[in-house]
Amino acid sequence: MTELPGLDLDRLATHLRTGPLTGELIPGGRSNLTYRVTDGARRWVLRRPPLGHVLATAHDMSREYRVIKALTDTAVPVPAVELLCEDTDVIGAPFYLMEEMPGAALRHRDQCPWLTPDKARTLSERLVDVLADLHAVDPKAVGLGDFGRPDGFLKRQVARWGKQLEASRSRELPGIDELRDRLADTVPDSARATIVHGDYRLDNVLVTEDPLDISAVLDWEMATLGDPLADLGLLCVYWNGIGAQDDPITGTVPTLPGFAGTDEMVRRYAERSGADTGGLAWYTAFAYFKLAVILEGIHFRFTRGKTVGAGFDQIGQLTLPLVRQGLAATSGEH
Repeated sequence: MTELPGLDLDRLATHLRTGPLTGELIPGGRSNLTYRVTDGARRWVLRRPPLGHVLATAHDMSREYRVIKALTDTAVPVPAVELLCEDTDVIGAPFYLMEEMPGAALRHRDQCPWLTPDKARTLSERLVDVLADLHAVDPKAVGLGDFGRPDGFLKRQVARWGKQLEASRSRELPGIDELRDRLADTVPDSARATIVHGDYRLDNVLVTEDPLDISAVLDWEMATLGDPLADLGLLCVYWNGIGAQDDPITGTVPTLPGFAGTDEMVRRYAERSGADTGGLAWYTAFAYFKLAVILEGIHFRFTRGKTVGAGFDQIGQLTLPLVRQGLAATSGEH
């Protein structure tokens, strides 16, 4: 058996009634932990919450499992889910298993020497189209009518991430309270409610090279029912990068030649969805705030030795640049 932090393969094998398992941690995640597991005949991907300091509602395996299962027969590409286990006696935390899908999460330029400018343009468009397809799904039709409370969604989101900030606050963060207050004072009225992913970006989908396509949308831990422009605003923030030379959160792939700019992405989304994107600046500012809080939570876990994998030591340096960009967006400077 291979020793893995956060995953007891012997206990998992017993639960699955299978032979000895081997596995590996899939790198790149900064929150929920993802492993590739096999018994030699079958292969699965397993998701479980992070080690320690689990923020309330942020790592709910049953919600993630439920939304993926509900989207199985829609235009949104998702893996088949095979098992949800909420018994923490098995591996020490709830988890679920899903099929392993082809493709790669593109985080670094050196992953995709095959990505020509024409292919980069096609991938940009496909990424936007999949998001529009997600927002076109009728929640009630796929059994997700009670998956969230769309009324008051944005107001609750600002309050929720404010609470998450307090749960992770361990140092002075100049400007972050001002950003939260500006957002709270200017919450827009949502035009419609859809299934929202909550963390939609290029490296949360799997991309296949031949044929060029998106084989699966992953990381549904923040999915709910709410304002779809929250997804679009966050995608724009990720697409532009967060100001780091070697961006450890959003990667460097969208800087390759051929990728569409954010204005083009927004236009395509508006054409595909029929949505009015004129008020997107608030959603972009909120995305900066949300991402700053997420990174501060990761920094908090890192300082307490509760992270698994490499690259966490630099995360704390990124919080304040995000706050500054968020404040600029609320002032119409971004």
